[in-house]
Amino acid sequence: MADTETTGAEIVVRCLQAEGVEFVFGYPGGAVLNIYDEIYKQDRFKHVLVRHEQAAVHAADAYARATGRVGVALVTSGPGATNAITGIATAYMDSIPLVVLTGQVPTAAIGMDAFQEVDTVGISRPCVKHNFLVKDVRELASTIKKAFYIAATGRPGPVVVDIPKDVTQHSCPFEYPAEIRLRSYNPTFKGHAGQIKRAVQMLLEAKRPMIYTGGGVVQGDAAEQVTELTRLLGYPVTSTLMGLGGYPAPDPLFLGMLGMHGTFEANMAMQHCDVLLAVGARFDDRVIGNPKHFAKEARRIIHIDVDPSSISKRVKVDVPIVGDVAHVLEEIIRQLKAGSDRPDQAALKAWWAQIELWRSQDCLKYDRSAEVIKPQYVIEKLYEVTGGEAYVTSDVGQHQMWAAQYYPFKKPRRWINSGGLGTMGVGLPYAMGVQLAFPDAMVACVTGEGSIQMNIQELSTCQQENLPIKIILLNNRYLGMVRQWQEFFYEERYAESYVDALPDFVKLAEAYGHVGMTIEKPADVEPALRDAFGKYKDRLVFLNFVTDPRENVYPMIPAGKGLSEMILV
Repeated sequence: MADTETTGAEIVVRCLQAEGVEFVFGYPGGAVLNIYDEIYKQDRFKHVLVRHEQAAVHAADAYARATGRVGVALVTSGPGATNAITGIATAYMDSIPLVVLTGQVPTAAIGMDAFQEVDTVGISRPCVKHNFLVKDVRELASTIKKAFYIAATGRPGPVVVDIPKDVTQHSCPFEYPAEIRLRSYNPTFKGHAGQIKRAVQMLLEAKRPMIYTGGGVVQGDAAEQVTELTRLLGYPVTSTLMGLGGYPAPDPLFLGMLGMHGTFEANMAMQHCDVLLAVGARFDDRVIGNPKHFAKEARRIIHIDVDPSSISKRVKVDVPIVGDVAHVLEEIIRQLKAGSDRPDQAALKAWWAQIELWRSQDCLKYDRSAEVIKPQYVIEKLYEVTGGEAYVTSDVGQHQMWAAQYYPFKKPRRWINSGGLGTMGVGLPYAMGVQLAFPDAMVACVTGEGSIQMNIQELSTCQQENLPIKIILLNNRYLGMVRQWQEFFYEERYAESYVDALPDFVKLAEAYGHVGMTIEKPADVEPALRDAFGKYKDRLVFLNFVTDPRENVYPMIPAGKGLSEMILV
């Protein structure tokens, strides 16, 4: 409903309120001061002041991953916008719904090389789902409504709304649309009935079936349907890095994560199955390795995805189904229950016997030590101390893979990491976004001494917001994954992978007002974790675990190789 004249800045705030936004993560600057002034006057949502714009977008991203709602970030023009780009690209690669509001120089100054001007629309275009430059205050409310709608529907993604400063000063009547319809944007929700029927028949005909799940299961809130379907059929199931938690990892039907650092049994079953059901996954290079190697084994593939461009992009499929993954799975389950046909139990029993042989390799075993801390041991103890109930955020590198391998996630949206872009520095701001969303939850940030320093200034934000995050630093004094590749493929020429001149992390944590610990002996790992989550439950605790610098992540598929060409030890 329209009312009296309202400034653009106030329109922005009222739009965010209408969307039920809880948190806006941001950093002020000249081009957005009008908006910040209006934020100051209201109390319906909270603004979280980060110490770097990249962290603002990462925190909003994590909020979205953990809650399923749209995350919101607000940054100024020029360097504020460019600092946000890494966060935007990270969200884009993992299909995370964000609305990023960027300030812009006044409309008359656009293109004139004005102070703190960049072409935000042009720069962000390759890594957003959509972006807008609002030049008329009368279009501001409808544009923000469109941004939230586009970000959250279909395949989710970040949307940038670039707002010139004079637009925030101009006035018009405020009217926020109740709904939005875009002629050129109509995501498919229901899957094709004929294709679903074909998929059901193909699943029942399988002798060596496999269910392959990805991040779309988590983002599409389809974990319940995946679990029901898997248990109904009794088929093996695997997950990508982004899909972990979409099926409860402790369940014996779950073969573990697949791909470059996936389990032997998951990769072998994926390679040798005869019918593959892919749900919300995209057959990327880190999952199937070399597509030519993957294609050597004949199999029929059913692929369910909300994004038609993801289907047959890298691997040709037999039954494409475009639609909301939860809805399509519900229809598959309904048809299976309604019909009288059942899977071939004799063939399924033989297939499981083969899988158990692969599983008996125990590919995640490692040499334990009483003298030096093994990083895998820290993650195992983290799982034990938290009862598997923590939200675990991660940076990128060896520590990320160990967290994925040794913390068996039982629920979706508990594993928060950068999969597609592989962004170092996300772990701490991710933990901030999750802890703000769930203030009473256990939140652990698993990181490395390289990654943590990329956004370590956010320890200040954590102090200001009283966030009791537990930082699990697996400190091996190397850029670990870089060092591992150099060991395997560069004849141990460790070019710039050794991290020299590390800070005293305990003193650094204390300087920001937090608790710091250094742990050097395996016997001290569990007591330190119990203190962190018990004695210091309400404090941020920085645990610096000094780990074996030569430990590698296994299994590993070398780049360009196939799923069955794993290095196991």
